[in-house]
Amino acid sequence: MRELKNWDNKTWLSSKKYIDSFNSFLLKKKKLNKKSKILDIGCGRGKIFGSLSRKLKLSNKPIGIDPVTHKDVDKSIEFINEDIFEFFKSNHNKYDLIMIKQTLHFFNKIKRKKLIKICKEHLKKNGVLLIFSLITSNNEIPCFRIMKKKLKRGLKRDSIMIKDTSKMLKNNRIDNFKFKVSITKKKYIQMLKERYISCLINLSKVEIIKGIKEINETYPNNILFDDVLICIKFKN
Repeated sequence: MRELKNWDNKTWLSSKKYIDSFNSFLLKKKKLNKKSKILDIGCGRGKIFGSLSRKLKLSNKPIGIDPVTHKDVDKSIEFINEDIFEFFKSNHNKYDLIMIKQTLHFFNKIKRKKLIKICKEHLKKNGVLLIFSLITSNNEIPCFRIMKKKLKRGLKRDSIMIKDTSKMLKNNRIDNFKFKVSITKKKYIQMLKERYISCLINLSKVEIIKGIKEINETYPNNILFDDVLICIKFKN
């Protein structure tokens, strides 16, 4: 499978409005202060925790771990390009907040169970683990036919993953983060070309071109929809 490189590259997910809204949501889930230690697993370019670090003036740089190396990583985080399990072998710190945002589905069931267990062990007392995943029903992400088919298949697997994760994290709380997206069709088509979401990664160039034609014919020049994430909160 090709690498997912562009999910946070000049999309609504990297916009100031999205990041501010998301961080406000985070701070409602876990109160943080200047001395807090935070870890982002699957951080991409690290824009979310980078912004949070500047907002809170954190004395400890947030740690962001991602298997894909980016040239434009946020300078306010400590970026680690390493396998997450290798990272935890040598890192014994405990964190006030660990976030796994739209990343857990890349691990198989055995590795997911292992990762969640390790994350729980690395939480401070009253530390919080937040796991985010795309909402699995009534998802509004604009799709062309084959993209929708693949997304539905993935969301069906995610639904099982979320249930299994909830069982592993007793006394968890589930909530939704919702962001109203307004994007030009031209910009969204560019995102499709850059394969911004995992269900596009293995499509052929011909399939992408055909899908873009469908989007052009189906959607207005300005596309509006709700981007909704399920949030599982576990408190140590």
